[in-house]
Amino acid sequence: MQNDPRSHGLWERTAPPAPATGRLDGARTADVAVVGAGFTGLSAALHLAEAGARAIVLEAAGIGFGGSGRNVGLVNAGMWVMPDDVPGTLGPVHGERLLTLLGEAPRAVFDLIDRHVIACEATRSGTLHCGVGDAGKAELAERARQWQARGADVALLGPADAAAMTGSPAYSAALLDRRAGTLQPLAYARGLARAAITAGAEIFTGSPVAAVTRAGTGWRIETPGGSVTADWIVVASNAYTTAPWPEIRQEIVHLPYFNIATRPLSSNLVRSILPERQGAWDTKEVLSSFRLDQAGRLIIGSVGALRGTGAALHRRWAMHSLKRLFPQLGDVEFEAEWYGKIGMTADSLPKFHRLGDRIVSFSGYNGRGIAPGTVFGQALAELVLGTTSEDDLPLPLTQPAPQRFRGWRERYYEVGSQIAHLSSRI
Repeated sequence: MQNDPRSHGLWERTAPPAPATGRLDGARTADVAVVGAGFTGLSAALHLAEAGARAIVLEAAGIGFGGSGRNVGLVNAGMWVMPDDVPGTLGPVHGERLLTLLGEAPRAVFDLIDRHVIACEATRSGTLHCGVGDAGKAELAERARQWQARGADVALLGPADAAAMTGSPAYSAALLDRRAGTLQPLAYARGLARAAITAGAEIFTGSPVAAVTRAGTGWRIETPGGSVTADWIVVASNAYTTAPWPEIRQEIVHLPYFNIATRPLSSNLVRSILPERQGAWDTKEVLSSFRLDQAGRLIIGSVGALRGTGAALHRRWAMHSLKRLFPQLGDVEFEAEWYGKIGMTADSLPKFHRLGDRIVSFSGYNGRGIAPGTVFGQALAELVLGTTSEDDLPLPLTQPAPQRFRGWRERYYEVGSQIAHLSSRI
């Protein structure tokens, strides 16, 4: 995308074409202007259009350009935060409401895929959170206990079962979450866009928002090529937010994350590595993830940016890690590599903001964008349509709060990931 093979890598090469879109030209009117064509914005536009509202999506680059088109593709339930800690942070009402919504969010994603016949390599066999050492095993046991107390379909696996399901002897335990699954994220974003357009929404790409001003009781949104006058604005740009809402960017710390894909593995290797096609990640502080795509490519990812000294270093780490995790692999060749930015908030939970009269946003997915972004987009649509209220949303209304030392922390994550991978041992 944008002539950069490291922006979307394998996903750009294997996703179906995006629906035809163009740059906004001239003046238009809408009920709702949606800023950002990622999971949240596209889900909001789809649900708005299906309800009969006139929705226009303004995207600075292309459909799925941000984290939505670059991530690992795990359709997870919940957030990184332990379930019992969520009510402690958000309060019992919003906390339990959020846990319920996100526990059911993977099903909502797969239902949308079925309803709109989205070709995105959707696999519903669950995910595996893999424990490293005794500390990792204890963490997963507690996470399993907390989810099971809420009736979630999760199971704690011992080392033998973990080895059988991952194909690796490296893990002390694994948490199998049967609610979850995997997909091709850029293909999913493009499928949502196509469904939204079919329902009546308009999507304009290459149309960054330059300014927002009052226009009577509504808003006028300016882009380099034109403008949209709308009653509501839904801001859904998350970690890739720029002007005119710098407060969103200021409360988010960018965590770089990369993925590297092998060439398709032989049928024998595919049967021995993730034989049921779960996506997986581990409990290490500098975590790594791995999964297979539909063609049998093994994709490994971790914290870090593929630029400068990081490109070669992270590539060497990936090769070393695959050989240690999966001794049966032997020599492998890499076919694609890409990276992006995860938006991290101070408490590792997403945020709901009212940025002005009838300007609302969700942001800060902390690496869990697919399922939460989809259901939060629907929640924003319902808020705009008046079928729900702010008090009934899954997150409380808060004001953006800048994170201290944000720039320093972002540099630390990029350099620190290189140091960690240089000295890592699995």
